[in-house]
Amino acid sequence: MKKNAMLLSVILVSTLMVVSSAVAETVIQNKGSDTLVNVAQTWAEAYQKVDPKVSVAVTGGGSGTGFAALINGTVDIANASRKIKRIERNMAKKNGHDPVQFIVGYDALAVFINIHNPLNEISLDKLAGIYGEKGKIVKWDQLGIKVPGCANQEIIRVSRQNNSGTYAYFRETIMKRQDYKSGSRDMHGSKDVIDLVDQTPCAIGYSGLAYDTDQVKMLCISEKDGDKCVEPSEKTASNKTYPIARPLFMYTNGKPKGEVKKYIDWILSDEGQCIIKKKGYAPVRSVTCK
Repeated sequence: MKKNAMLLSVILVSTLMVVSSAVAETVIQNKGSDTLVNVAQTWAEAYQKVDPKVSVAVTGGGSGTGFAALINGTVDIANASRKIKRIERNMAKKNGHDPVQFIVGYDALAVFINIHNPLNEISLDKLAGIYGEKGKIVKWDQLGIKVPGCANQEIIRVSRQNNSGTYAYFRETIMKRQDYKSGSRDMHGSKDVIDLVDQTPCAIGYSGLAYDTDQVKMLCISEKDGDKCVEPSEKTASNKTYPIARPLFMYTNGKPKGEVKKYIDWILSDEGQCIIKKKGYAPVRSVTCK
């Protein structure tokens, strides 16, 4: 009887060891861009079916937050909607980290207005006039329109917080690095921008293409006044005809190895690129998706 009990105990311990081994996980820490957070979460969920032993923990907070974590060595992958700054790269190297860049897709940075706003297109010059500190455009009637429900026609500028890569890209590309006008409503996330524009007749905001909804309107964008405008879309982001198309990045600490390399490789595979395509962004190359 004692032999049987001992044998049963050995079998039970062996079984527990096998089960424990089967559920053991490698956790990849992934943080950063709010523009990329939704697709990053979808990638993480899909990859767990590819390799159940690997779990990808995704958080947003903005590109600056992702780079700060990469500098401090607390993430495996930082998501970003802008390139890493020289000062950030130098800080990372000072801490013994070497940021390596991967382009994982392309985005058409969209400009949103309330669905009842009659405006259909705008130039980058006009956007700079609305958002830039030197800009003179403060009311919708300066653009030759009248917005229903906007009592004094004053433009309400909706922006992102300064740790956002979208904030930095908009400032550099459209406003040529001039500062934003004071008084903008700075939102924490892309969805918050869309929600406020939806609820506010006088508002204008900007965000990634994938955040478009039926409750807001995307403007057709031209480089200069009088130029032909281009609609934001996956196609115009991919072929770079949209004036404010931008790459989306992932950064690793040094050339990725092991499970992190496998994950990055999978994101850049047809399967991973079809996911970003389905989320409304442009893949890094042409892919055929089911």
